[in-house]
Amino acid sequence: MPAVAWLSLSAWICAVIAHNVVHVPVFHSRALNSALQLWVSLSYGFPISDYVPGHNLSHHRYTQQAEDVMRTTRVRFRWNLLNLLLFLPTVTPAIVRGNALYLRRIGWRVKAWRRQYLLETAVVWSVKLAATLVDWRRAVLFLWVPHLVANWGIVTVNLVQHDGCDEAHPVNHSRNFVGRLFNWATFNNGYHGAHHLMPGLHWSLLPAFHAEHVAPRLHPALDEPSLAAYVFRAYVWPGTRVTFDGRPVEARPMADRDWVRRDDDRVPPDGVVPV
Repeated sequence: MPAVAWLSLSAWICAVIAHNVVHVPVFHSRALNSALQLWVSLSYGFPISDYVPGHNLSHHRYTQQAEDVMRTTRVRFRWNLLNLLLFLPTVTPAIVRGNALYLRRIGWRVKAWRRQYLLETAVVWSVKLAATLVDWRRAVLFLWVPHLVANWGIVTVNLVQHDGCDEAHPVNHSRNFVGRLFNWATFNNGYHGAHHLMPGLHWSLLPAFHAEHVAPRLHPALDEPSLAAYVFRAYVWPGTRVTFDGRPVEARPMADRDWVRRDDDRVPPDGVVPV
């Protein structure tokens, strides 16, 4: 149905907004930021404060390492399309486990984050449950499906942005999608290398930062003009899983390391969660 497709796309764009908001607060007022996060959580379908442990503190600090709950080497299917389709269910257990550990070990000290997380969780799931009880058919079509699509999209884009890159290189750790339309629609989310270098930089400044600090040192194959064209080439035809410079990706199994324990000493006394 066109309405479901449109709502799914809208929810995914709200997931991108959620990503930006948890990195760079929009307002100086804590109350306004709290209200905005609540609205974006309802639009995306999940509490966006959940981004902070798994994304900000695990993925950004330990990109593609054993502490990264979203590392792309977790998927090792021979058919690369399955890696794309099943990335979300593959990494979700580690994300959920890490978030729960963070909440139990550290969350009580970051009181502002914990209050916001609990507020978003209570409101989002209460609204979705109430809508499901009122009319479960419409709730499934117009809430659950778009929200699940948005969640799949925002998590799976991590595979597209990092698989086959060089996490040890200053800029070749991320794949960038520099098409104007895509970046207009997603608030410059295609400039992923710049975002990793400066996660606290406002999204409007990412293209200039990319041009000045990333592009001059970046391998040309990591500046992709089109997300859709790359996804088709990498996962459909020919669908070969290769590195940015054409070698087969070696997705060796990697034992998880406890990023929450390593992060414990980094929590500041004022309880402000860093980017």
